[in-house]
Amino acid sequence: MSDRAALVAAARASIARGSKSFAVASKLFDRATRERAWLLYAWCRACDDAVDGQDHGHGMTHVADVEARLDDVRVKTEVALAGEVVGEPAFDALRIVVAETGIPARFVRDVIAGFALDAAEWRPRSEDDLYRYCYHVAGAVGCMMAVVMGVSPDDEATLDRACDLGLAFQLANIARDIEEDDRVGRCYVPEEWLVEMDMPPGQHMKPPFRDRLAVLARRLAARAALHEDSARVGAARLPYRSRWAVLAAAGIYGDIARKVAAGGGHAWDHRVTTSAAEKAAWIARSGVAALRPVTESPRDAMLWTRPR
Repeated sequence: MSDRAALVAAARASIARGSKSFAVASKLFDRATRERAWLLYAWCRACDDAVDGQDHGHGMTHVADVEARLDDVRVKTEVALAGEVVGEPAFDALRIVVAETGIPARFVRDVIAGFALDAAEWRPRSEDDLYRYCYHVAGAVGCMMAVVMGVSPDDEATLDRACDLGLAFQLANIARDIEEDDRVGRCYVPEEWLVEMDMPPGQHMKPPFRDRLAVLARRLAARAALHEDSARVGAARLPYRSRWAVLAAAGIYGDIARKVAAGGGHAWDHRVTTSAAEKAAWIARSGVAALRPVTESPRDAMLWTRPR
C-alpha cells in the first residue's frame, strides 16, 4: 500500500467515526474528489479534536494545555503547507490534498484562527461576531472543499456560495449543540440575542428560559436556511457528482436545523440526528435535483459575506 493510499484509508476511517452525514454524502463524489474530501476532513477533525479534547467530535472536555496544543497544530500545519512530510496522518493528509488541488494557504490559516477562538474561550457578542466565528470554523472549510471540487481559487463568487454552505452547517451545529456546549462552559448564541430575550448569559439552559431559547434556536435555523438556499445556487456550477453530494449534504444537515427549530423547548432533551432512511431520501431527491437547471441569481446582498 502506498503512503497516499494509507493516508486515504485512515482519513476514510476518521470521517466514518466523526460524521455519518458527511461520510454518506462524500460517497457521491467521483473517486478522486471523494478521497481528497476525506483527506481534508481528517486534518480538520484532528485539529478540532486536539483543541477541544474530543475523540472524533465526541466527548468534549476541558483541555488544560490548550495553547500548547494549538501551537502544535500551527507548527505541523505550516510544515504540511510547505510540502514537507510531517509524520502524522492528519497533517500529511493536508499536505497531499493541498499539493493536489492548490488550496490557498489563507483558507487553512483561517480555520486555525477558528480553533484559536475556541482555545481562548471566546464568545460572540453580536450577530456579526457569530458569522465571523462560523466563517473561521466552517465557511473557510467550505471554500477549501470548493477548490477540492475544482472551483478556481480566484472564483470569488462561487467561493462565497461555498462559504454559505459552511455557514449553514455551523449555524445548525450551534443550534443543536447549545446544551452540549453549555456543559463545557461555551456559548455561541450572541450575547445581544440573550439580552434581547432577557436571559442572563450563562443561565440560558435553565428550565425557565427554555421557551425563550427555542425562539433563538428558530432564528439560527432561519439564518441557516438562507445560507443553504444561497449555496444551492452555487452548487449548480459544479460537476454533476459534486453537485449531487453538495445538495445531499445541504439537505441532510439542513434537517438538523429544522428539527431543532421544530423541537421547541425540548430540542435539547436528546441529540438531534438524521436517520439512515432520512439520509437515503435526501440522496435520492438530490440526485434528481442535481439534474435540473438552476436559474442563476445574484447572491443576496443582505447575507453576511466572508472577509477577503
